[in-house]
Amino acid sequence: MTKIHFPLFNEGRSKIKWLFLMMCFQSVACLSCSDDVAGEGPGGGNPPAGETVRLTLADKQATAETKALYANLWGVQQDGTFMFGHHDDLFYGRKWYNVPGESDTKDVCGDYPAVFSLDFAEIMDDRAETEASREANEARKRCILDARRRGEVITACCHLNNPLTGGDSWDNSRADVVSQILQEGTEVRRKFTSWLDRLADFAHGLTDDQGNPIPVIFRPFHEHTQTWSWWGASCTTEQEFIGLWQFTVEYLRDVKGVHQFIYAISPQMDTKKTEEDFLFRWPGDDYVDFIGMDCYHGLNPEVFSVNLRTIAALSAKKMKPCGVTETGVESFTDRDYWSRQILEPATGRKVSMIVMWRNKYVGGNESDKHYFSVFKGHPSEGDFVRFYESPLTLFSADLPEMYAPCEHIVVE
Repeated sequence: MTKIHFPLFNEGRSKIKWLFLMMCFQSVACLSCSDDVAGEGPGGGNPPAGETVRLTLADKQATAETKALYANLWGVQQDGTFMFGHHDDLFYGRKWYNVPGESDTKDVCGDYPAVFSLDFAEIMDDRAETEASREANEARKRCILDARRRGEVITACCHLNNPLTGGDSWDNSRADVVSQILQEGTEVRRKFTSWLDRLADFAHGLTDDQGNPIPVIFRPFHEHTQTWSWWGASCTTEQEFIGLWQFTVEYLRDVKGVHQFIYAISPQMDTKKTEEDFLFRWPGDDYVDFIGMDCYHGLNPEVFSVNLRTIAALSAKKMKPCGVTETGVESFTDRDYWSRQILEPATGRKVSMIVMWRNKYVGGNESDKHYFSVFKGHPSEGDFVRFYESPLTLFSADLPEMYAPCEHIVVE
């Protein structure tokens, strides 16, 4: 199939696409009545002709490619388009595992996702020492390199094991994990920093074909608004969480010299949320680059639309790009899922990406329904193709050069 590709922010807009988008924005504005169109606010929207937008990163020594990616994330969302992403899409799918070039997304629409999401935890914690994780981490690195060669965007979470108890991320049995990380001289701090050392070594080994460090949107301690994790709301005070976040950024940036990370926060927003909810335990404007949200709201597009509007407005106020870092409905079967549940709520909302959670590899066990996106044979295949063909959605082949400077956007 052939998709019509339109130039984006840094290439000069297509008049046809711009008119189409304006019609979409007007439609959303009418439906929203008193609600403002997302993205409007101080500094929001596209700059007047010839005027430069200035953005800032937590890392003032960020690589040129990292700054370029950051600028293009802003540019993409200002166009009213959004990148489609899928967690672990290049690593495994519903019926395959670690096959170079494979993708559940590509099997359906003929193109890769614009955003490749993965998990850094097995690279960092003590699982990295096992043979199984070593093999998986080699596959993860291959997927990152493949995604970068195609010009795609890479983002990573980390479901880190509990460095105090030895349990997994969901072990919230102790409320002193983070306090011990922040205390000098503790065994927990030593273990945690050794995990950051592993991540830094991995990052330093991530270079493109020209030898440049590959940028990654890194979102540690995701869903910190929830209680399930050892870094979450039930195990940390506000100051402990903020201290953990700032310590991690400073250690990677200042001690280990990692200058290719864009630091993303991603609270879990499953019901209608306000700006105050998004700023829960905010680590500070100088420590957050990207405003994300993990939104598991079920089949409730109104909730999704409201939260998209809220995050876009906060993005405009903070002058930081934003996006949906995880979403989806487990084992969904709706034939019109992509049109009704994703595209319609996202229309007129200025977000850079919408990333679906993973399709677990089931090895032939069809009773295992842990999947959150499309795959060959899913009832929503036809609707996904229509979703792919929309001028609002960006897949791999639609992307501008995300790692080249973006016109009228300067990152400092």
